[in-house]
Amino acid sequence: MSEQKLAAEVRTEFGKGFARRARMAHLIPAVIYGHGAEPIHITLPSKATTLAVRTANALLSLDINGEEHLALVKDIQRDPIKQIIEHIDLLTVRKGEKVTVDIPVHVVGELAPGNVYNQELTVISLEAEATHLPTAIEVDIEGRTAGEHIHASDLVLPKGSVLLADAEALVVHISEATEVSEEEASAETTEGSSVSAAAE
Repeated sequence: MSEQKLAAEVRTEFGKGFARRARMAHLIPAVIYGHGAEPIHITLPSKATTLAVRTANALLSLDINGEEHLALVKDIQRDPIKQIIEHIDLLTVRKGEKVTVDIPVHVVGELAPGNVYNQELTVISLEAEATHLPTAIEVDIEGRTAGEHIHASDLVLPKGSVLLADAEALVVHISEATEVSEEEASAETTEGSSVSAAAE
């Protein structure tokens, strides 16, 4: 994953009043912390930042007063109704440094006919280089049949990544699709009609 470049400005104001003014000015309050340094409170351009953080564990290259700061998005606070970003927590990182992240798990492919899958894990914990974080881990279920299981240890991880989750954790399991017979469906329809007629 390549870093997204954004211009940031240091801020000295805080509180709800400032947050409201920042939103009106199309800015997002944020804070950078990590490596034992004092937190840096900044504002980020709203539109560009919203686009940059659409993927999980987005890596940002921030220009703060002419200095580059690499930071990983750790938490995004959104308005519960409007879903606009209200605040972002960022973790400062260095090139080559390894970090612990939760990566989304995406299922791809088509099962053999007559089968269904159940995804038990939607994210998986990894240790990976901060500047080479995968956007997702894909699980290929192409042609798989009932009774097959895919565990965390079966996942194909990006080069340099280390699995932190339990290797035996069940990610996906395959089972036979259960079909409702025509007779059962007809009986249910008849029963439903009878209940409706009784209610009337």
